[in-house]
Amino acid sequence: MDLQKPAPIQDAGPRVTELRASDADRDRVADMLREALAEGRLTPDEHAERVDGVLHAKTVGELDVFIRDLPAAHQRQGAPAYTPVPPRPTAGAIPAEADANVVAVFSSAVRRGRWRAGRRLHAYAVFGSVEIDLSEAIFEYQQVVIKAFAVFGKVQIRVPENISLRGTGGGVLGAFEVSPLDSAESDAPVVYVDGWAVFGNVEARPRRGKLVADILERVQDRVQDKLDRKLRRHLDW
Repeated sequence: MDLQKPAPIQDAGPRVTELRASDADRDRVADMLREALAEGRLTPDEHAERVDGVLHAKTVGELDVFIRDLPAAHQRQGAPAYTPVPPRPTAGAIPAEADANVVAVFSSAVRRGRWRAGRRLHAYAVFGSVEIDLSEAIFEYQQVVIKAFAVFGKVQIRVPENISLRGTGGGVLGAFEVSPLDSAESDAPVVYVDGWAVFGNVEARPRRGKLVADILERVQDRVQDKLDRKLRRHLDW
């Protein structure tokens, strides 16, 4: 939950190197090491040692140690600097009306699987339960707001682990729990969870092992391009 006390500008958010590394981050570094081995920049022993370190790395900074002497790592320097995620959506970016409503009154309602997430979603659980699973959703917009209200009920929200997650809300004899999450990708989707839990529970947290499809597809495309180039070189040879 966001703190109301103002903080110095330099402490507005964690540095990129301090962010927790995701499986996508580890795969990206492993691809660089694999390519360095194929180019002869690393010996098999050096490659094995670094890959082992990548598997045990916990932060983005720890991963960077294993590729800082490789040309592929410095090709990213021209990319835009990481921008901390603001605690609230950009003014005017989110419409006042919801794109969809998920309602459970003395019942349960579920939204999961491969579905398109709009810019605003409202969830109401009154003596019931609502589950909103974004772990396989298609994000057409970078900023998504979920307004959650639980009255003698429960709203459970799950997101991919490589997006950013923010929450602003409260509980009245209930629990409003949002686990903040920061993506290392500056253009990753951001999910803002607002609302109240009255004699109920609102919970939002990442689903580990799940990656947002849009970012995952970009990573897979880059890896496939590398494999295609290597294959063409071998065929020409």
